[in-house]
Amino acid sequence: MSYEHLLVAVDLTEECDPVIKRAMKIAAPNGAKVSLVHIVEPMAMAFGGDVPMDLSQLQQQQFDQAKERMDRLFNKYPDIVRGDSHLTYGQPRQEIHQLAKEQGCDLIVVGSHGRHGLALLLGSTANDVLHGAPCDVLAVRLQKKE
Repeated sequence: MSYEHLLVAVDLTEECDPVIKRAMKIAAPNGAKVSLVHIVEPMAMAFGGDVPMDLSQLQQQQFDQAKERMDRLFNKYPDIVRGDSHLTYGQPRQEIHQLAKEQGCDLIVVGSHGRHGLALLLGSTANDVLHGAPCDVLAVRLQKKE
């Protein structure tokens, strides 16, 4: 089965390199399009939505830092078209699913630490994205740092 458009969810850390490389390896033989997506979660979500102060300035700083890191990824992977990639606010699962539908993606690629026990119960973005995805999902196993 060949894919035509891969949506790669990145966390903008060094750990996203194997995820991007795997996606590019899958895309290369058929000339498939590779798009990156990073979702900046609203800070209020981290505090349960009830925050007694204005977080807009901190949120903007977080978004600006994410933009800088995304720019570094484009420099590192020049084959990925900047205009096909996305940096947005929201809940990762919802935003990734919506984007995959809107862009006609046929594969979502995410990194996974393969956690077990309590970490598994708490969930992860990879697990979250898998459920209800509008297309195939590839979870690239990430190596634990020693």
